[in-house]
This record gives sequence, C-alpha cells and structure tokens, in this order.
Amino acid sequence: MTVEEQVRRARAASRTLATLSRARKDEALELIAEALRRRAGEILAENAEDVALARANKLSATLVDRLYLDEDRLRDVARSVRDVAALPDPVGETEEGRRLPNGLELTRLRVPLGVVAVVYEARPNVTVDAAALCLKSGNAAVLRGGSAAKHSNRMLAEVVQGAVLEAGLPAEAVTFVAGPREVLLELVSLKGLVDVVIPRGGDELKELLAEHSRVPVIAAAGGNCHVYVDAAADLDMALAVTINAKCQRPGVCNAAETLLVHRAVAPRFLPPVVAELQRRRVELVVDRPTSELVPGQTLKRANRTHYETEFLDLKMAVRVVESLDEAIDHIATFGSGHSEAIVTADLEAARRFVREVDAAVVYVNASTRFTDGGQFGLGAEMGISTQKLHVRGPIALRELTCLKYVAWGDGQVRA
Repeated sequence: MTVEEQVRRARAASRTLATLSRARKDEALELIAEALRRRAGEILAENAEDVALARANKLSATLVDRLYLDEDRLRDVARSVRDVAALPDPVGETEEGRRLPNGLELTRLRVPLGVVAVVYEARPNVTVDAAALCLKSGNAAVLRGGSAAKHSNRMLAEVVQGAVLEAGLPAEAVTFVAGPREVLLELVSLKGLVDVVIPRGGDELKELLAEHSRVPVIAAAGGNCHVYVDAAADLDMALAVTINAKCQRPGVCNAAETLLVHRAVAPRFLPPVVAELQRRRVELVVDRPTSELVPGQTLKRANRTHYETEFLDLKMAVRVVESLDEAIDHIATFGSGHSEAIVTADLEAARRFVREVDAAVVYVNASTRFTDGGQFGLGAEMGISTQKLHVRGPIALRELTCLKYVAWGDGQVRA
C-alpha cells in the first residue's frame, strides 16, 4: 500500500474519531496502557536489539539514552497514557459565546485538527505518546519513527494498533509509516490529506521539513537553555538549580547548556559550582574571567560556537556577565527560545527577566528541567514548540485542536 493510500484511510478514520465520546476514547487509552504492561517483555526485547545496534554503530551515549527502554521507563510510558485519559476532553469545549446585534448566537468550539503526522528520531516513547494524544484529541495519527528505533517502534505500533482495534475504533486511527527518506518526503507532500506535521528531532530533520513540506509544520524544537545567577541570588539555591538543570538528564532539550554568572557573585559562586560540575564529569568551556576566578584549573576557553551549541551531553559553557542587561542580551543572541532561568532574590530583576527574555518558558528560582508536558500537568506531549503561531511550549492535548466558529440563527440574511 502506498503512503498516499495509507493517509487517505487515516483521513477517513479521522472523521469517525472526531465524533467519539470521551468514554470511547478513554477506553481505548486504557487498553493501550494495559497492552503495554501485558507485552512488556516483547517490547523490551525489541528495544534491546535497537540499543545493541546503536552501540555497535557507535552512536553517542546521549542518543543511546534516548533510545533505551527498561521496565521503569516503559511503566512511565503506560502511566503517561493513563494521565492523558484522566485529562478533560478538549473536543467540543465552548471557548466563547455571545449574541450579535443581528440576533445570531455565535460560539467558538474546539475541534480536532484532523490528520496529524508525527516524524521523530530515536525516541520510541513518542510512538505511544503521539498515538495517545491524537486519539484523545480526536485526530488520526500517522507516525514515522527514525531508523535507530525501528524494532522498538514497529513493536510499539503493533501493540497500540491492537488495542485500538480491541476498542472497536478504526484500524487507521493510528498508522505507522516506514521506509526511506523518499517515503517521508511523500508523506509531507500530501497537502489536503495531512493537516499538520510535527517533527521531533534534530536541526537536520527540521530543516528538511522546512524545505520540502507542503503541509504546515509545528516544530518541536531543540533547546539552547541558560541558567543566569543574578547578583542577588541565593548561592546555595543557584548551585542546586544549576546542577539539576545540567546533570539530571543532560541529553534532553530542557537541559541547561550555558551558565551565566553576575560578576558580583562570581568569586564566591564559580569555585564551588565548577568543582561540583567537574565532580559530576561535566566538561566545561569558559570565558577568561571564569578561568581567572577558578585558580589551579586548566579550563578550555569558550568561543561563540560553544555558546551557540546545544550540547545534549555532560558539557556546559560558562560566562561571567557584568549585569542583568548583559545576561538578557546573551540569551537574546544565543538562546533558542526554549527554556530560560534566573536565580535571584531581587523581585524587580526577576520581573525584568520574565518580561524581556523571549522564550516559551521562563523560570524564576527553578530548574529548566520542568519544561515537560507531564510536569506541567498536561499528560504526554509531542515536544516543546518555540515558534509563535498556533502553539508555544508543550505540544500537548489542547494544542492538537483548533477552533471552529458556529453561528445559530433564525433566518437572518445579510443586507
């Protein structure tokens, strides 16, 4: 079957999904969660094959970590499906209602997008997260996973599709598309059949889709995230936030890549934070003032490329800044608009940072690692959008819907 034929069937299924009750959708999600538990052994066996191939092909430790599933991670995937089921159904919600002077009753309703294509790399959990979010929001999902996770994705898609059929829903509610790059290019050319494509991967994937897609793209972007330690920071708090933002899970998009420190606190803060980061095996690249404030160390000098880079690894750039203005300017120059944090006890500095930093999520006295649909109480997510049209921040349940105006009248005609 061609990609176009698969997507045409998904489009037909989307019309059925758009009319389903919450109870029917939640039943399907519960069956998916239960199937993940029941078939965990098969899923983990297929994932182990992907991980072994990744290591044999010398893929980075970060990529292997994204790919890896164990019982705990698979249990978390199933839990995220149940979290989605527990959320209110956005479909059919009335956003606004009013009577116009001509007597028309005008409302705005939330409705599904239709057919959502999700293109992702090396993250097998996305197979399940995307399917669950699309089902709950009344959309048909067309999934295209990366080759590094091909065994895991195939098995997870089989498990999900089996649960969908068990729930009595159309088989094409969740469609998994495999094949070479040409298959992907055909998928994103199907304007009128696919309503939106959501890529979750590196810059190369996003640039490919930006160039070739004829379908609107909502990019789940990478994150060049910063922690700024202000002159009025509680330094114990700043240390904890920095270590968590960098080290808790360095290979994800909400991990901090650059530490900015106000000169007023740099002599007291930099020696202990550098020591703790090094103890945790973080490779540091620093500016001249940092190296001068950490005696007895031979630290690699940072350059513009380092400040531009999303390391996704145990590596961090460090810079001393003269002021809050300089910190905000640095973030404006190098940040990706994902997640940015300030540590400060100065309320006015915090307010300025919140007001002037252009990012999907801005934190005051907290780690950037909280930028996540689950952490925000949104259930699973497709990723974090840094663009400004339709959705910014976690691409979760509500973000997979749009608005429809409905006008009720009693014979009005326009003069």
